[in-house]
Amino acid sequence: MKLLSSLQVGPITLSNRVLMAPLTRCRAEAGHVPGELMAEYYSQRASAGLIIAEATMAMEGNSAFWAEPGIYSEAQVSGWKKVTDAVHAKGGKIVLQIWHGGRACHPLMNNGVQPVAPSAIPITNDMVHTPNGKVPYETPRELRDDDLPGIVDGFRKAAENAKRAGFDGVELHGANGYLLDEFLRDGSNKRTGPYGGSIENRARLMLEAVDAAISVWGASRVGLRISPLNSYNSMIDSDPVAITTYIAQQAQKRGLAFLHVMRADFLGEQKGDVLTPARAEFKGALIGNMGYKAEEAEAAISAGQLDAVAFGVPFLANPDLPARIAAGAPLNRARPDRFYTPGAEGYTDYPFMEGA
Repeated sequence: MKLLSSLQVGPITLSNRVLMAPLTRCRAEAGHVPGELMAEYYSQRASAGLIIAEATMAMEGNSAFWAEPGIYSEAQVSGWKKVTDAVHAKGGKIVLQIWHGGRACHPLMNNGVQPVAPSAIPITNDMVHTPNGKVPYETPRELRDDDLPGIVDGFRKAAENAKRAGFDGVELHGANGYLLDEFLRDGSNKRTGPYGGSIENRARLMLEAVDAAISVWGASRVGLRISPLNSYNSMIDSDPVAITTYIAQQAQKRGLAFLHVMRADFLGEQKGDVLTPARAEFKGALIGNMGYKAEEAEAAISAGQLDAVAFGVPFLANPDLPARIAAGAPLNRARPDRFYTPGAEGYTDYPFMEGA
């Protein structure tokens, strides 16, 4: 089965092509520090060909999920080191997704600080969970051009901290309506100047952040995730294929380890094929994501359309997902009511296969 065969991603040899997608689970401890529970959760899933750890704040003051982890403090680096040690002890590979929440952040989670974005346009198609319950998103402050070098430097420092924490590489989160994606897509970026207007300008901040990570890791241990069709967080673009093509070209030019493409829209509103243009331009490891079952993943990899598939909810509920796929075994059902709640329930208590 091609899905269960090994894959070389830069210098990293993956034991299979069943990857664990980044999944926000809101289980970090005070100070956005990963604890023992997170180490257990990730180590349980070490049989993934590669774990892409959850969206992690590259810099302080940009919380969008209340209890998500960070990678900007020494305590966070130490906490993540427990996670990477636990995964590596079981023979696993793990990279960290580094992230800036942009306009999806809220003052109630950031000491009253207004969120930032490429343009002063709020998210309107959802509400945000805060310590005070669900509330509307606020209108963000439009970033000045001279704010942006500091953000790029924040990604560079996050990449350095991820290296100190023992990760095998990093993924830049350029998807799902967070800051880098907000700059890329023309529905949220109405700027003029060097970071607005053309696709090349709108992609500039994303690629500067990618280059900052490359300066730390080398391109062969850096990946990028994009979601050109996803309307989550009030996102849209007038030409998803064009932005996919350009980003794939730039990823290829830089020799990135992988390009991780979310193929569809969470909300089902925007349609199209962004995997074909990504494959046409990018010759590194192309990872597909969103709604795959094992059979479809196998067919796509066998046909050369993808090199690997990142599974989200199936990996959340099945810590031994590759073994279950190999055995043709039934999957545990996920418990969505426990996706973002504290504690072990619905997190580390999903059963392994009998006899595993």
